[in-house]
Amino acid sequence: MSGKTFKPTSVDEHIGQRVQLRRLMMGLSQKDLAKICGVTFQQIQKYESAGNRISASRLFELSAALETPVSFFFMGLPGNMPEPTRSGKLPRVSEQKADDPLAKNESLQIINLYWRLPSDDQRKMVMKMLKSLNGA
Repeated sequence: MSGKTFKPTSVDEHIGQRVQLRRLMMGLSQKDLAKICGVTFQQIQKYESAGNRISASRLFELSAALETPVSFFFMGLPGNMPEPTRSGKLPRVSEQKADDPLAKNESLQIINLYWRLPSDDQRKMVMKMLKSLNGA
């Protein structure tokens, strides 16, 4: 990088968050994903935190390992081709709202555990319990 310090962009951060999201949805640890991809778990940590930029070929490998199309990592980015601002810079990706329940790891864990229940009857019982706890 010709001596310049790497500074992640909002797109790098977004893609890293999407890698983490999909990994958690699949119930994989960073170590599990690293083993599948043939890298260290520290490298996965750096990808997820945008400490390291993910190359196109690595993103393709990650999409295969995480059983999702490459386009998954770009979902939620505004538009297909960002328009530069008047200053000539690309706009920042809007931050996810802190109160968005789907942005929380606990939500993903609940969804993952819910769909791992072995029967529809058990899922109905969990849903009934959640509705009861919420007064619905």
